[in-house]
Amino acid sequence: MSGHSSKTTVGALPDTTVESPFVPVALTWLVWSLFVASIAALAARVRFGVGGWEIAGVVAIDGLTVLLWAVVTFFSGIVHSYSRRYMAGDAHETDFFVTVFGFTVAVMGLVAADHIALFGLLWLSMGLLMAKLIGIVSGWKQARAAGAVARWYFLASSALLGVALAALWWATGAATVSGIAAASETLAGPVWLVAACALVLAAMIQSALVPFHGWLLSSMTAPTPASALMHAGFVNAGAILLIRFAPVITVDATLMLGIVVVGAASALLGKLLKSVQSDVKSELGCSTVGQMGFMIMQAGLGFFGAAITHLVLHGFYKAYQFLGAGGRVEQTAPTGTTEPATSVGGVAVTLLTGLAGGALFAVLTGKGTSLDSGLLLVLFVVLTTLHAARSVVQHTSLPATVRYGAVPLVFLPAITVYALVYTGIEALLTGLPVVTAPTELTALHAVVVAVFLVVYVAMEAGVHERSQRLYVVLVNASQPSFGTVVTSTEDYNEY
Repeated sequence: MSGHSSKTTVGALPDTTVESPFVPVALTWLVWSLFVASIAALAARVRFGVGGWEIAGVVAIDGLTVLLWAVVTFFSGIVHSYSRRYMAGDAHETDFFVTVFGFTVAVMGLVAADHIALFGLLWLSMGLLMAKLIGIVSGWKQARAAGAVARWYFLASSALLGVALAALWWATGAATVSGIAAASETLAGPVWLVAACALVLAAMIQSALVPFHGWLLSSMTAPTPASALMHAGFVNAGAILLIRFAPVITVDATLMLGIVVVGAASALLGKLLKSVQSDVKSELGCSTVGQMGFMIMQAGLGFFGAAITHLVLHGFYKAYQFLGAGGRVEQTAPTGTTEPATSVGGVAVTLLTGLAGGALFAVLTGKGTSLDSGLLLVLFVVLTTLHAARSVVQHTSLPATVRYGAVPLVFLPAITVYALVYTGIEALLTGLPVVTAPTELTALHAVVVAVFLVVYVAMEAGVHERSQRLYVVLVNASQPSFGTVVTSTEDYNEY
């Protein structure tokens, strides 16, 4: 069977303006009001330099805060509006909206929190609310199991963050994030090492980096709008944690290199795991694992502004992908044909396009113009943007030979936008203790990059597809927790 063989018989969608429960309506309007207020705060910060509001020792509102407020409330507003129809008539509708709004408020509080106890409490609340969304359908045992899996991961992340915050308080005597940053020059020794490693591990769990990606791939029971919020917002918390405590983790260059290695491993493994998925949501989940790897790598290179830029742009892209996942399933059908092998001309066009994009990014941002980790930043930005551009072109109906010529037409404007957004965000983050801290390149950096490029090129060439053993390993590594797997259609019936 190929193409569409069924007629469109779906009736009119429910009118959400008629007999809609009060709570979803009220919370949708409220979250959009928060978005308007966040945009006003962001505009005031950009136009007049207004900002730096604080309640001493409790909250501190800076450029990062108002940026993430605008981003989070926008995504939440889209999810609320989308869910008005998606969740219409569902027995859990009101509970779903209350939980999504509560999650939004928790994230808004987290990015403004200065006291470490408040920061830790909001981190825990954010995780528990997301776990509730994953298992929101209480009558569905697989959903309950998925929520429980996620909850244990998030509790582990919160425990690690608690250890880190306690160790930093012990080492510096400061009970605020800003106070710890101010005293970071005194950090050293075993207490610092425990705190720094705990921070990195907490970020890895929250961002679903390998080997902590199991909770994300087990979360497919979550309603699609909740998945969009998860992949566009929740997993980005790892970067938020690292930039807030950047003065702590930048103390030692070896730790920063370790973060790069962790990110590189997740970027590659996410791409590999994606190649063996058979359903749209699992494929998008593995894609998120890979993209979070690139984001953490940028932080490890010392470019925290770039990590936040990646967070924002990936959030927009992944929210769109999840909310449009149903349409993607409808439009996909077996064709009985295979893609032609990559030609020498296509490889040449891709390389030249990448070089041109890298030069353009360097000129627009000033990064990669000296012999430091900025060179690696440019390389990884080119790889991610080029991969996205090729994916866009490959989903068109253009002939294969024409697609290679179309890649530069998509890639060069895309990397220009990336560079301009990065420049703007970096300017907005001015005033944070650490925004850019490029590290000196070493032989170990060269080894990591060489291994990464060899594996990445091999995957692009399809070398991994020739090994049946590797295929089995990847399938096993991407399996969700056993209790979350739906084995029959009757399992969907919560009643």
